[in-house]
Amino acid sequence: MKRKSQARKPRTSLDALALGHGKRTRLFRLLHGAGPGNGTLMVLPLDQGLEHGPTDFFPHPPALDPDYVFRLAEDGGFSAIALGVGLAEKYLREYAGRVPLILKLNGKTNIPDDAEAVSPAFASVRDAVRLGADAVGYTLYVGTPRQDVEIREYRRVREDCERFGMPLVMWAYPRGRAVDEKGGKGSLYAQDYAARLALEMGADVVKLHEPEPESPHSPEPYASLREDAATRIRRVVRSAGRTLALFSGGEKDDREVLVLEKIRLYMENGATGVMFGRNMWLRRPSEALALTRKVHAILARYPR
Repeated sequence: MKRKSQARKPRTSLDALALGHGKRTRLFRLLHGAGPGNGTLMVLPLDQGLEHGPTDFFPHPPALDPDYVFRLAEDGGFSAIALGVGLAEKYLREYAGRVPLILKLNGKTNIPDDAEAVSPAFASVRDAVRLGADAVGYTLYVGTPRQDVEIREYRRVREDCERFGMPLVMWAYPRGRAVDEKGGKGSLYAQDYAARLALEMGADVVKLHEPEPESPHSPEPYASLREDAATRIRRVVRSAGRTLALFSGGEKDDREVLVLEKIRLYMENGATGVMFGRNMWLRRPSEALALTRKVHAILARYPR
């Protein structure tokens, strides 16, 4: 059955955001100058080597070479590539000015468990300015016992972003023992909390995961909710308010039709765009580019 267009959740637009000139200029380049160019975002992340180790590249060894992913970002018409300072310094030169950069400032390995997850900074907003980035990314583990460390560090990052006119993209990731005990990191409770935290802590853009059906272990009233996927996404986007919401693509799914359906679902319910890594760079170039063209076609239906 054809969806009714009036059911769509209106997205927050750049015009609605209270931003200084520097942030507005850089966000405009991401939203309207690169990628789909219609106010949506299509971001290609490459932080998995740090966060997960080289094992993520085993299914498609060419992707271990960052140049492979940079070429995909350029040829696939992505709004930006998101990665850490080492990869930016060593591989951006050939693509500078052609592939917009979101510089990730912090990260961690997955060798320790996530019970007390913390993501320390290894780069700065000054590095982002030096490298010509159009935004910075900061991971904040919502609910971890060590969140005080990240929140204090985040304050300095946010202040520097205001000082240098740099948009701030928060990877808002629920983690830790308490999160696990209250329904898990993918629950609607956790993702909704993460979206609201990003808004109240001043992020310009937030990266989230699609909220799963609610767990009986979640606090009320979440535990009693029985909402479909579209309603859950709308709830999370609403909690993000005037922070632009991106949804993650997660692990590679060879069922292309399901990947595209997820993107439609996100955009139909108020997302500004998507951040798909392994679903893109774990494919052969011809397959990845064919998929990116289909993603562009979907995003073209949601101008802002």
